[in-house]
Amino acid sequence: MKVCVIQPPYSFDYADSDANYRWELAELEKCDPSMDLIVLPEYSNVPALSKTREQMETSYRQYSETLFAAAAATAKRCDAVVFISGIVETENGLRNAITAYDRQGEMVGQYFKQHLVNSEMFTYELDKEYTWEFSEPTILEIDGIRYGFLICYDFYFYEAYANIARHDPDIIIGCSHQRSDLHSALETMCKFLAYNTNAYVVRSSISLGANSEVGGSSMVVTPDGTVLCNMKNKTGHACAEIDPHKRYLKPAGFGNPDAPHHHYVEAGRRPWKYRPGGSAIARYDDWMAYPRVCAHRGFNSVAPENSLPAYGAAVALGAEEIEFDLWATTDGVIVSAHDRELERVSNGKGLIDEHTFAELRELDFGSAAGDAYVGLRIPTFEEILQKLACHTVMNVHIKSPNNVDPLPEETLREIVRLIDKYDCRRHCYFMCGNKAILNQLREIAPDITRCAGAGDNVFDDLVQKALDTGAKKIQLFKPHFAANGGLSYVKDTIERAHANGIHCNIFYADDPAEAQEYIRLGADTILTNDYLRVAQAVKLM
Repeated sequence: MKVCVIQPPYSFDYADSDANYRWELAELEKCDPSMDLIVLPEYSNVPALSKTREQMETSYRQYSETLFAAAAATAKRCDAVVFISGIVETENGLRNAITAYDRQGEMVGQYFKQHLVNSEMFTYELDKEYTWEFSEPTILEIDGIRYGFLICYDFYFYEAYANIARHDPDIIIGCSHQRSDLHSALETMCKFLAYNTNAYVVRSSISLGANSEVGGSSMVVTPDGTVLCNMKNKTGHACAEIDPHKRYLKPAGFGNPDAPHHHYVEAGRRPWKYRPGGSAIARYDDWMAYPRVCAHRGFNSVAPENSLPAYGAAVALGAEEIEFDLWATTDGVIVSAHDRELERVSNGKGLIDEHTFAELRELDFGSAAGDAYVGLRIPTFEEILQKLACHTVMNVHIKSPNNVDPLPEETLREIVRLIDKYDCRRHCYFMCGNKAILNQLREIAPDITRCAGAGDNVFDDLVQKALDTGAKKIQLFKPHFAANGGLSYVKDTIERAHANGIHCNIFYADDPAEAQEYIRLGADTILTNDYLRVAQAVKLM
């Protein structure tokens, strides 16, 4: 099988778009029937740097129809499979895609880039909704050959390679720019990809000029990591002969029978050792849409508050957020319970922060909710993270003996350490009514969002507190509304907060109609003790 990678010239001057586009058409004309597979680079229909959405869309509108038609015609004329990458239109908006044409010139499939860079999300405003959903690797089978795909930024997410390998591709089509990487680094990536997927890598990119040491590097790599050709920054096309069904086998460990490398790795994989991943992962707090419903103390109308069953029930029902309270024991263990006093929430006596963890573990935190929960123990923050990290946004309410004094720095650093251990920074935010603690958190973990609560002060100006402490959220407390003017106070506070780029939680609404009223007033997140009914009412809106 003869494969061909095309490497066009690229320019950082948008005025060169026409010339580069005409070059691409001319190069397609040079393709001949000896070629079985032809690959063009990323953004083929945006052939020079576009600094704005308008420039990108102008190129897309001007060049797409003719260029994609030429790719299809080349496939038919050369009796070859052609892959061309560029902007395409879908019912949900524009996307960065690889489009496949079979030997008859018919479009037979598309791959959409999975990892968008900031310019694609915020400058070009490409559709990004699909990137937040679980999906299997795209595999297209054409003429008995299985093709997998990566576009540019996708190359850097090595954890995806193992998932692609599971689907047994013969060839990985790579369409790219990667304009800042050295030729040696690009070659290393492609060799690593080929070796870990046991597939050929056929990568097409763009030339940044004959003397450039970065970018370019259209190449063909075999499953054992042999580079058959690497164009570096030449323009034109390069070809290589491959047998797409020939794989590289190696001993699966010393003295074992030969097998593909990824089979050897899969036999010993321990996925629980790595970063959280998979279909149950929630969007980051700063990416998740509003309005939301937060399960206050978990789904505590069906399970004891601040317990793993309550948190798990809420998450299983789709809660965008859960809220829980944290205390430190005398020996430094971070545990979850609402009250400082043990009497209401357990069969113990005294103050939660004046006991050791071992002493608290002896107490029953479930019997108050009925016989079904007798013997339930107090959960640690680490246990919550072990089960639910990144599966929901966590409103982490940090409690203290009073709402004035700071907490020991080691307590807050331990909370942050656990968040980092379970890779949960972007799925957590801190809620606290204590201004001193909010400022401590600002110093210790400035990138973790903070939410300013009122604490004990009924007349606390939450917007000003947020501005003073750099908090991005505030949490209004229902019992304080009446003292401050009721719903008119809520409305005015929300408007002030939004004017300053601050999101607003309201704690709490257990009546669906009440929750809907708060949403109409502009609230971003509703905390509730009755998650399912309130969530259904909000979703109806």
